[in-house]
Amino acid sequence: MTNEQVITSFLDTDLYKITMHSAIHANFPDAQCVFKYTNRTPKEQLTKEAINWLKNQIQLLSKLRFTNDEIEYLQKTIPFLPDDYFEFIKDFKLNPSEQVKIYNEDNPESFELEVVGTWENTTLYEIPLLALISEAYFKFIDTDWDYNGQFEKAYNKCETLLKNNCIFSEFGTRRRRSFKAQDIVMDGLTSCASKISTGKLLGTSNVLFAKKYGVKPIGTVAHEWIMGIASITQDYTNSNKLAMDYWINTMGKENAGLALTDTFGTDAFLKSFIPPYTDYYIGVRQDSGSPIDYAEKLAHHYIDILGYPKFSKSICFSDSLNVDRCLEYKAKADSVGMSCSFGVGTNLTNDFMYKSKPDIKSPPMNIVIKLKSVNDNPAIKISDNLGKNMGDPETVKRVKQELGYLERDWEVDESKRWV
Repeated sequence: MTNEQVITSFLDTDLYKITMHSAIHANFPDAQCVFKYTNRTPKEQLTKEAINWLKNQIQLLSKLRFTNDEIEYLQKTIPFLPDDYFEFIKDFKLNPSEQVKIYNEDNPESFELEVVGTWENTTLYEIPLLALISEAYFKFIDTDWDYNGQFEKAYNKCETLLKNNCIFSEFGTRRRRSFKAQDIVMDGLTSCASKISTGKLLGTSNVLFAKKYGVKPIGTVAHEWIMGIASITQDYTNSNKLAMDYWINTMGKENAGLALTDTFGTDAFLKSFIPPYTDYYIGVRQDSGSPIDYAEKLAHHYIDILGYPKFSKSICFSDSLNVDRCLEYKAKADSVGMSCSFGVGTNLTNDFMYKSKPDIKSPPMNIVIKLKSVNDNPAIKISDNLGKNMGDPETVKRVKQELGYLERDWEVDESKRWV
């Protein structure tokens, strides 16, 4: 069993973790957080051997430092981050022996993982931990696969998307089969994009691969930001507005990016999403519920209610996408007057067939790490469909009543999301 370190750079993460890290450092550095790991595919369990490898990889995260070259890259690529953030990360490090808690390691079917500490000291764990858990599973448990054809598969997906005038990014770090798999995918995507003039490969959410392949790192904010602020303030009615205010005040209104609408249901978000916020944000990101209904809802909000010209605002679809779904959602967005882009993740970096049964899919894990609490207050996520609801049930119930949340059950089996 090799102990070679898999995560060798803080940049091997999604861009929004770094932008959020800077905003957390600026606004809530001392908030006390607990993050909790959830496996939505409980049949896909780690073994003791996999857990031992994982534990070693987690401890190796303590060696990570932002290098001068990496900080210079961030300053050049994301120059709107607060200046003191770049000073702060010069000495930043993780302390997994104290911050990462693993439970039931001798009983893998009950395996649990939590991250505890101040928000600014713990937020950067999420993506590398998820990537390592996935890699552990496919290194020790499901080993009936290989890398043959992965370059060609990524190339062909990119070709189809670009020839259909789709604008998309690679979003697959958190559930990749391995670091090598994502590297191959990025090679395939960039090789294809260099040959096709229609559509556009915007870039990748992974900052390290963006740097390596000379493309743009893509991302704005995650549910964590809104969940954390709501948990700290206990003001769920105004939490979306507060989250936007803190973000804009930190990044500047011209760098607002995409708004994430579904932390407590899109209907609740749209009550706050009016000018000047709709002027600052270039568009929205769709991450749960029915994408077709969402496109209609946002078009109505932007065009019919607020009077924006057609195609002046954009939707980034990012929920369990594949090529066919991208084409379907683009047609819908076109029909209602919305520009659109796509964040394609797991279908790019963890799309494998069994080596022994090449007509049967080797399914990815569906795993997440989300805030469990901040300052001892439960942190919750309600989303636009029941399958993605998370957090303390009593708090979820109370907030749904407070916000007048309309229950929707978008029919997606979370255990088979990409199958």
